[in-house]
Amino acid sequence: MSENKIAAAAAGGPAAKVSRLAGVKGMNDILPPDSARWEWFEAKVRDLMARYAFRNIRTPIVEPTALFVRGTGQTTDIVEKEMYSFQDRLNGEELTLRPENTPGVVRAAIEQNLTYDGGKRLYYIGQMFRHERPQRGRYRQFHQLGVEALGFAGPEMDAEVMLLVHTLLQELGVRNVRVELNSLGVPAERQAHRAALIQHFEAHADLLDEDARRRLHTNPLRILDTKNPAMQEMVGRAPQLLDYLGDASRTHLETVQALLTACDVPWTVNPRLVRGLDYYSHTVFEFITDELGSQGTLCGGGRYDGLFEVLGGKPTPAVGWGMGIERVLELIAAQQAALEAPVPDAYAVIPDAASLPRVLPVLQALRKAGVSVQMHAGAGEGMGSFKSQFKKADASGAFFALVFGADELARGEVTVKSLRDGSGVQRLERLDAIDTWGASLQSRA
Repeated sequence: MSENKIAAAAAGGPAAKVSRLAGVKGMNDILPPDSARWEWFEAKVRDLMARYAFRNIRTPIVEPTALFVRGTGQTTDIVEKEMYSFQDRLNGEELTLRPENTPGVVRAAIEQNLTYDGGKRLYYIGQMFRHERPQRGRYRQFHQLGVEALGFAGPEMDAEVMLLVHTLLQELGVRNVRVELNSLGVPAERQAHRAALIQHFEAHADLLDEDARRRLHTNPLRILDTKNPAMQEMVGRAPQLLDYLGDASRTHLETVQALLTACDVPWTVNPRLVRGLDYYSHTVFEFITDELGSQGTLCGGGRYDGLFEVLGGKPTPAVGWGMGIERVLELIAAQQAALEAPVPDAYAVIPDAASLPRVLPVLQALRKAGVSVQMHAGAGEGMGSFKSQFKKADASGAFFALVFGADELARGEVTVKSLRDGSGVQRLERLDAIDTWGASLQSRA
């Protein structure tokens, strides 16, 4: 609508038709009752992170574009195809909506000298953005849970962050997830493997698709990730990085495997597992399900000891992972392991608006005592009949109705009626004695 039409409508002129706006494709609203699943998930995460001594970090959604070009890798799909980047109109700075959060966490650690007094165990939950085709469990705005353990070089931390994933999935009720492992070694080992890969792929150049030819001399390791059926047999015969690992790298991987086995976490080695980002070294891993189609990776991560230096910091070992929350919640729903939406303990039935000054302080006192109460609200024409209010009380799922009738209020009382046990039992309680009966509303009895 033009500014003139808007101004005319605001001034009382002819009504102008306003077009309806829709959300951006692939960026979804999360509404009740689905939002309850997210709150439940986040509560589980916070509890578990505390038990593992991980602390929360929150970084900006917008970061300098150069952070991801350097940190994620210039030849990765994320940087080449998927980032939401733009120029700040005020100062010309090149900015990007974060497509992942590990570079942002490392940037913050360097900038704030976070590891000056030793290693840090960190976790985050937040939105990420990638411009790709929306599909099942994969959106342009998606939410990620991530863990970053900064300043720890030993394989025991690789194992611990994997144990954290394993425990979280167990406590969420997720089943049928397998763990795949690999090692990317150290730079010298990767360089030797890279040369062998290029030689192998050049010998079979006629089988390479356009994407593989483009990556051949920039990031040949990513060719191992191809989904092209015509290339699978040839890629399966490519040299394996495991064959180029030195004794130290082998020992590191074997220690991780032994620690997982000691904690009853089954695993398999997948020599083709390379992950999609340039900063990984040593251990890489994925937690995978076969119940979400092609988007089966629930969580992936690994060690990235060189990233601090790439971003201008001091050499600092680090290991971490990222988990797609949408995918995990979808799997929970598919496996019927999800919780029911939360319901209030009580629903307040209020005869008229004039009663509100007496009723609202009572509801506030109950809420302070830990009781969840849904207050009936009118629709602009009074509070509605008792009959209609009881229908809404029942629809709310509340376990009790609190009836603030005129007679009860005159006596300083409220009627507490059971709604869920089939008895319809009701009792009178004193408004000035909430501390003696309020807790009983949480008993679900």
